[in-house]
Amino acid sequence: MYAVLETGSKQYRVVAGDTLEIERLAVEAGKPFTFDRVLLVNRDGKLAVGTPTVSGASVLADVVAHKRGEKKLTFKMKRRKGYHKTIGHRQELTVVKITEIKG
Repeated sequence: MYAVLETGSKQYRVVAGDTLEIERLAVEAGKPFTFDRVLLVNRDGKLAVGTPTVSGASVLADVVAHKRGEKKLTFKMKRRKGYHKTIGHRQELTVVKITEIKG
């Protein structure tokens, strides 16, 4: 049994027991979290596709930790003008462990 859920404007295919790194959630580490935007549920070959979400379906997960992703560097330059600038970005992430798929 698997499901496709949407969070942080990204879609993830999950199975019970999976560990994901998703965009930061406003939940403390160690607390449970419920994903309500479930786009698809597959139960032993029987598909339930939502329009846009499957009604009554949810995915339960435990928040394991909060962390920051790797640093991405961007370099801007305008030739012959003496302008150059380095910009860095680190994404805030939440590590979740999928416990159950309901629906």
